[in-house]
Amino acid sequence: MVSVRLPDGSVRQFDAPVTVAQVASNISTSLGKAALAGKVDGKVVDTSFLIEQDADVAIVTDRDPEGLDVIRHSTAHLLAYAVKELFPDAQVTIGPTIENGFYYDFSYKRPFTPDDLVAIEKKMAELAKKDEPVTRKVLPRDEAVAYFKSIGEEYKAEIIASIPANEDVSLYSEGKFTDLCRGPHVPSTGKLKVFKLMKLAGAYWRGDSKNEMLQRVYGTAWTKKEDQELYLHNLEEAEKRDHRKLGKQLDFFHFQDEAPGLVFWHPKGWTIWQQVEQYMRKKYQDNGYQEVKAPQILDASLWAKTGHWDNYRENMFVTESENRSYALKPMNCPGHVQIFNSDLRSYRDLPLRYGEFGQCHRNEPSGALHGIMRVRGFTQDDGHIFCTHEQIEPEVVAFHQQAMAVYEDFDFTNIEVKLALRPDNRIGTDEVWNDAEEALRQGLRACGVTWTELPGEGAFYGPKIEYHLKDSLGRPWQVGTMQVDFFMPERLGAQYVAEDNTKKTPVMLHRAIVGSMERFIGILIENYAGALPMWLAPVQVAILNISDGQAQYATELAAKLRKLGLRVTADLRNEKITYKIREHSVQKLPYILVIGDKERDANTVAVRARGNIDLGVMSIDALVERLQQDVANKA
Repeated sequence: MVSVRLPDGSVRQFDAPVTVAQVASNISTSLGKAALAGKVDGKVVDTSFLIEQDADVAIVTDRDPEGLDVIRHSTAHLLAYAVKELFPDAQVTIGPTIENGFYYDFSYKRPFTPDDLVAIEKKMAELAKKDEPVTRKVLPRDEAVAYFKSIGEEYKAEIIASIPANEDVSLYSEGKFTDLCRGPHVPSTGKLKVFKLMKLAGAYWRGDSKNEMLQRVYGTAWTKKEDQELYLHNLEEAEKRDHRKLGKQLDFFHFQDEAPGLVFWHPKGWTIWQQVEQYMRKKYQDNGYQEVKAPQILDASLWAKTGHWDNYRENMFVTESENRSYALKPMNCPGHVQIFNSDLRSYRDLPLRYGEFGQCHRNEPSGALHGIMRVRGFTQDDGHIFCTHEQIEPEVVAFHQQAMAVYEDFDFTNIEVKLALRPDNRIGTDEVWNDAEEALRQGLRACGVTWTELPGEGAFYGPKIEYHLKDSLGRPWQVGTMQVDFFMPERLGAQYVAEDNTKKTPVMLHRAIVGSMERFIGILIENYAGALPMWLAPVQVAILNISDGQAQYATELAAKLRKLGLRVTADLRNEKITYKIREHSVQKLPYILVIGDKERDANTVAVRARGNIDLGVMSIDALVERLQQDVANKA
């Protein structure tokens, strides 16, 4: 007798071992048809999985997140099946799921073409329509190696040969195609209805540039056609919003080979930077931070004390002078500890909050660089709080409130909070890590928020709270962090005089709200598609005259608006007004003011808002009131 407990708490009894598919059909015929996989005691398995003892069982359908993962995994195999049908000499290697889809790497004698991609997708649809069953079998490792060698799949044989000799491996078959896989998979190819191949790329075998260059085929798969259409639409929209394109089009910044991973900011782009920096500086001042500035280059001995030299050296730019080794700082924290150490500190001084818009350099691989989102030289809105253990919770709560207010001002309201826990490569004892992680949990509980935990994602010196915001396309971006660090202050000799006159080591909290300024500005550009809100726009108002007769009036108005703190340009060129309006509209300016004889004589302006919205004629006073309100309200 086998007892199966379902998610609703009900129990079903079976006289003999039973498969997941049989359990689903026993519940209802429709569920039996909809079943993609099952969860047995929390583990996702095939519908053919045999339940031989009492277990908690849930049926996975296309409504479940696990169902979508199974569909994508299975579609990757369908892709490989189709490639083998069309190109029998191709060898299959690996084909994992990734965010929003999957890929599969192939070895073939010639490069695949876009036309090949169309043919492969068509073949996938044909094979799916056949609704062939997907079956699983288990073989000893050596037998599986021999099988794949016998069919000429050398890469698969190499993968299996790296598995310990005493382990069995699972193979999945559909039609004439068999592949190595841990599973689970859909019960038949007919379950795969919504998919699309996206692009081709190159990838070295096992990620090693010394190995053969393989051909990677990317695809996406979904449970519903409308979900795929929305995803494809968002991809199109993301392409339009690419900050690298907009940065060039709107004259914000550029890159060049002489400075890989470093940004050349143009006047308009630097204006955006300054708006963000000055806004953040005011937030820090209002929340008790003292701004400091530490050196860019520090002796290697200091980085050895912090642990960076042993744990992070490959990411640091190193130089020498007079037989001493130095490193450009990859982070600001050691410098702030030196400022703390420069004077005798008392418990009455704590919490002591330092802030710095500190420029850092990290030797990122060239392949990882991505516009201003991933650079080698960047500036953080960095801050460090020196406090007692008892002050961690209130400082975490204060920081959380401050961060959420900042994100709201930038119009980000969908924020996910995550807690990154100890990585394998770390310093310190488990006891200290337990204390650090629990301190952050306590802080989050006090904030009244829910969070997700990320095992292994913390820094080598401490766990961290991460703030992930979603932009207007629903894409997540990790920005702010709050990290607790019991190690660095001790390693660098930081101490304060406690109430009992003993010397104690302070706790150090590392915190940032926007993180990398470069990256955050890139996020803003893409979020707003370059049409930045009034308070951030590098040029807020363009004044256009129709003819030379209004040039003086336009010039005087521009000067008046600039005195009020507005960023204004006056376009007095001898061009048609329609041409000038179109040109400034492409620059995504918040307001365009048009002046003709009538407006000049009446001391008014014709106002156009972004999006070609005609606001009609306004008096100068009404215009100024509107513009200032937009800035004040961060509209």
